[in-house]
Amino acid sequence: MSENEKAPRARAGAVQSIERAFALLETMADAGGTMGLSQLAAASGLPLPTIHRLVRTLVDLGYLRQEANRQYVLGPKLIRLGESSSRMLSTWARPHLARLVDEVGESANLAMLDGDQIVYVAHTESRQSMRMFTEVGRRVSPHCTAVGKAILADMAPDQVRDILRRTDMVPYTPTTITSRDEYLDQLEQVRERRYAIDEGEQEAGVRCVAVAVPDYAPRLAMSISGPTGRMSDELIERAVPLLTEAGKQLAADLA
Repeated sequence: MSENEKAPRARAGAVQSIERAFALLETMADAGGTMGLSQLAAASGLPLPTIHRLVRTLVDLGYLRQEANRQYVLGPKLIRLGESSSRMLSTWARPHLARLVDEVGESANLAMLDGDQIVYVAHTESRQSMRMFTEVGRRVSPHCTAVGKAILADMAPDQVRDILRRTDMVPYTPTTITSRDEYLDQLEQVRERRYAIDEGEQEAGVRCVAVAVPDYAPRLAMSISGPTGRMSDELIERAVPLLTEAGKQLAADLA
């Protein structure tokens, strides 16, 4: 089989080598950031010599790094690009988060999936004297957060299982879900109702509701969080359509 038969055709007007290089980076990110040449070849459908040329170029440019065990990992140059992207996302998200705070009265967040972790890229505090504060740049496991559930619910089950296997599903509070089967069942509920809830699973006494931002890569979710005593079922019912609309508006802004 020829190289063109094995790999997807380049889009009209596109530079094939650039498309392939970025596809490899995205494949590695989805796999947790570490892969070998044979794994990349199997995942991409490209011949090994082509993979080797692309990887060698990405290593020379600093976008990949080769480890002592001959595996390749995402390189430091991507951090700078990611930081710039996060700042851009924060800028675009800020007015939407501020409106959510005005409408709901609790703190609002924007988070994204970065490899196997959730990273918070924007946050607007509520004006309540007792309020939730989430540090921008903070990284957490996806299994214990509403934003993580909202994002993972939109992913293929095999991808979700791989992430759960690599992150170990550590129990952060007594309510953290640590059973893979129970978590996958909950993701089915998230898919049906189109929102996710964190019942004090990351931090005791804090309740959070989140909705995925539609049709945008990297995968994003917006959330409202507050003390369990104030985050009633009635407030969550009121917040979900507001979060859904804010997510659609943010996706349109970023398109």
